[in-house]
Amino acid sequence: MKNPRNAFLFPKSFVWGVATAATQIEGAAFEGGKGESIWDRYARTPGKIACGDTPDVACDHYHRYEEDFALLEKMGVRNYRMSIAWPRIFPTGEGAPNARGIEFYHRLFDSLERRNITPWVTMFHWDLPQALEDQGGWRTRGTVNAFARYAELIVREYGARVKNWITLNEAVCFTVNAYANGGPKAPGVKETPRIVNQICHHAILCHGHGVRAVRKWGGKDARVGLAEALHGAVPLTETKRDIEAAQAWFHAENLRFLDPIVRGSYAPAYLRACGKDRPRCRRGDFSLIGQKIDFVGLNIYTATFIRAGEDGRAMPMPWPADYPRAGLPWLRLVPQAMYWTPRFTHEVFGVKTIYVTENGCGHREPATVTGELPDLHRCEFMRSYLRELHRALQDGVPVRGYFHWSLMDNFEWSDGYGARFGLVHVDFHSQRRTPKLSARYYATVVTENRVP
Repeated sequence: MKNPRNAFLFPKSFVWGVATAATQIEGAAFEGGKGESIWDRYARTPGKIACGDTPDVACDHYHRYEEDFALLEKMGVRNYRMSIAWPRIFPTGEGAPNARGIEFYHRLFDSLERRNITPWVTMFHWDLPQALEDQGGWRTRGTVNAFARYAELIVREYGARVKNWITLNEAVCFTVNAYANGGPKAPGVKETPRIVNQICHHAILCHGHGVRAVRKWGGKDARVGLAEALHGAVPLTETKRDIEAAQAWFHAENLRFLDPIVRGSYAPAYLRACGKDRPRCRRGDFSLIGQKIDFVGLNIYTATFIRAGEDGRAMPMPWPADYPRAGLPWLRLVPQAMYWTPRFTHEVFGVKTIYVTENGCGHREPATVTGELPDLHRCEFMRSYLRELHRALQDGVPVRGYFHWSLMDNFEWSDGYGARFGLVHVDFHSQRRTPKLSARYYATVVTENRVP
């Protein structure tokens, strides 16, 4: 009889971690010399954030990081994905850096180092300094130049302590979802397709500057990649026709960002789709954008089921009204996404090292709890998704690690504090932290290196 404890084992070198973002947890939005971000401004626009919530205090991590890292240590988590707040380093996005902001992150890294927790640092997780947005924001090359200076400063400042860098988080969210449709992401405006395409080009230029900063200042052992939210595709049946259709759909849907980064140029199909609205490129842009990266991070939550039509073309399947989902309308439960998104990323884009940089589920949970919160739905979400991830590894997909979103309940962007993704419950009035049942479950995953 097989030992069930040997089932769903992961490689000994597999990286287990949790993920957070500065705007969502730090609070202290106007302390320590920090400047205003576009999310500070956007949250004060009536109707943009649920219940009028703001990130002013959030989880108060700025003052309580020691307590939060102690929770990580207790769970046995040794890898922590975090972001640096650009306006905490450069309050207006450029000009003189803020010494108090720089020192704050040194204190964070000191605390992590004492606990033997490895930081994985995201340079940009959506918090553009408002002063840059007032000057045109992502529409202009000025923001690209400002990001280049910011990336160079943080890598020079922290490069001796940080060896894993992520340039951008989910470029589609702070470009298309922020500038094309009037929201739901800050600054929540509606621009023409030509301007949106140019904004996207400026974003991947910033990725290139981030890579260059790491190569120049990060040391020989530094690694750099980016975190992408790809449009995932799952074949309706695992037949040759449906798999080929899903793969073709996946490729076509993800040409805007990842393709030029790994190929070093825009795909002809993407430029044809843009037509007269294609982005304007300058000489040297793609030598910057196409620099070699060490890994691709995938933020995986859901996916679209695809079947092949009679002509073989991809047919996205419509969602039944009662299809299972988490506590948010967009978060349909598709565990198979954890298999097919990494597999197609490897097969279509030739990516040889992949990390799942986010995966989790949000629910409408109580504002206060007494004792452990029995979030069985999150435990089962994790179990089903991680088993699909294990299957991907068994089939040779080069996934090297997994970061759960998120360590604790936080400011969930336009959903405010109502959508809770944390392994740890946060009472936002008292700031009391209470590990949920899922924290215990994930601690077992990490400690035993398997899916129990």
